Amino acid sequence: MNSESRDVPPQAYELFDRYVHGGLSRREFLERAGRLALGGLTAAALLETLSPNYALAQQVPADDPRIVVERISYESKEGYGTVKALLARPKKLAADSIPGVLVVHENRGLNPYIEDVARRLASEGFLALAPDGLTSLGGYPGTDDEGRALQKKLDREKLVRDFQAGAKHLGDHKLCTGKVGVVGFCFGGYVSNELAARIPSLAAAVPFYGSPPKGGTAARIKAPLLIHFAEDDKRVNAAWPAYKSALEGVGADFAAHVYPGTKHGFHNDTTPRFDKKAAALAWKRTLAFFREKLG
Repeated sequence: MNSESRDVPPQAYELFDRYVHGGLSRREFLERAGRLALGGLTAAALLETLSPNYALAQQVPADDPRIVVERISYESKEGYGTVKALLARPKKLAADSIPGVLVVHENRGLNPYIEDVARRLASEGFLALAPDGLTSLGGYPGTDDEGRALQKKLDREKLVRDFQAGAKHLGDHKLCTGKVGVVGFCFGGYVSNELAARIPSLAAAVPFYGSPPKGGTAARIKAPLLIHFAEDDKRVNAAWPAYKSALEGVGADFAAHVYPGTKHGFHNDTTPRFDKKAAALAWKRTLAFFREKLG
């Protein structure tokens, strides 16, 4: 974990997780955080410390000479209509066509961290598509708090269908081999599991700390799964035993990893929950998995 997080009380992470996932209002978070021993931090300063700093989300800048980045739109007839997205690819293609990876954001829209994940995939030779699920409400508004508020207004089924349409758009792209995988984080982890159950042709799915698909649909999963969990993530991990049993029951191809000492969101390098060692290992495994399953 980052050195910046050492003075943050463990209970604060639990409160922050509840806050960012809708279990607490901002006022409730500040009230409860104010009761903790904060080591000199005010509740407001604690919230700022735990919130992302997107100036850090630049592992692969948009002007990186290895890649080409563009803004596109595609149609989602069963979702919210037109969806805007970031499309990233390597500048020099290894072949006439390359595998595609759909990148699904958290519960706050297409923020700079998720855009950077798409660029990282492009730098590794993939055609990466990162849709903005908030397109119908004007797109990612510039802050995560506003983004979360907007995403709460959306119908979850229609939002999932927007990403499902994104997977189809990616697979049909002239530069794509037709083999498509999906990677997602938090809400995007849930969507990754959902798409594995909904799209028979999906070639691979990598959910990071995501909830399982809707009840009973795990039996339809045909895509290989690589599942990443944080060790200290009671909310998400509570559903894993039943999901694991369902996957085993249908003979699914899956592997799951729990990263010791980590918290929900450990891959996100813009917050104190970031764990550099665990994130690097999870990403190494993710790239190897996509190369194996997508070709």
